[in-house]
Amino acid sequence: MIEIAEFLAPTPNRIWRLAQQAGVTLAVGGLPPPELLRTGEHDCDLEPLKRMKQRYTDAGFDLRVIEARPPLNRAKRGLPGRDEEIDRVCELLSNMGKLEIPVWCYEWMADFNWLRTDFARPSRGGSVVTAFDIDAVPEDLTPEPPIGEDALWDNLQYFLHRVLPVAERAGVTLSMHPDDPPTSPIRGVGRIMRSVANFERLLGILPSPRNTITLCQGNFTLMTDDLPATIRKFGDKISFVHFRDVEGVPTKFHETWHDAGKTDMLACMRAYRDIGFNGVLRPDHVPTVEGDNNDEAGYSAFGRLYAIGYIRGLREAVYDG
Repeated sequence: MIEIAEFLAPTPNRIWRLAQQAGVTLAVGGLPPPELLRTGEHDCDLEPLKRMKQRYTDAGFDLRVIEARPPLNRAKRGLPGRDEEIDRVCELLSNMGKLEIPVWCYEWMADFNWLRTDFARPSRGGSVVTAFDIDAVPEDLTPEPPIGEDALWDNLQYFLHRVLPVAERAGVTLSMHPDDPPTSPIRGVGRIMRSVANFERLLGILPSPRNTITLCQGNFTLMTDDLPATIRKFGDKISFVHFRDVEGVPTKFHETWHDAGKTDMLACMRAYRDIGFNGVLRPDHVPTVEGDNNDEAGYSAFGRLYAIGYIRGLREAVYDG
């Protein structure tokens, strides 16, 4: 049965308490923060990861996913130093296996991660959401030179040949997050994890139960007109879910409330049931509402509570109805 988790930054904050109050006991976490590192330690080392996991455990959470990456831009661009970056990832995966943290969510977005051009677009009742318009992307987005999709594919293949055997030995699942937004290029930087066909290509590079995808609904619904069918298509290759919705097209869209986007969310929940998905799902990119601040646009506290309740209702309707 699908399980609801929440992203909890490794340094405790009020989201930890709100998640507990909402009945969420599963955590999606990051890498150990500086206060958990001792002299000479790196955030991929075993001891800091052990301390971090214990911090979650002591608060009543089971850490199921690490959704953070050590620096990887040299690996993505195929630059000198990429092997050292990949070594860190291998160390992380090996140590996650020792600590029984089963899923690592990663991405292959060179130079910049998820990108928005508006962090306070008006939405329902005066709430605000994030939005993207490719015409509003600044010209100086990255100081790096252009890079094409072929190079990104070559570098991804090199990366997977290095890390996937380590993940298999450790019993850790690699879970690729899509490009956000799923369009290419952006200011000369190619993006390859941007279509259903490209995700099929990813899975075919090195077929393995440990080579899987994060089904981020906000991105995948911009790639397809039938998201439930896409969920069924990928089936057991889905290892982690981001449950959210958007309106628009890949080059111009905005986030929505979980009940107000383009996607049939109930049909998606039924699709996860039908494929036998038994991993974790977390809410993602919620509106900022009255009484909250927009310092972390898309991740405000109160919007998450609405999302958790909405998702729990869908799950009960599908699994218990």
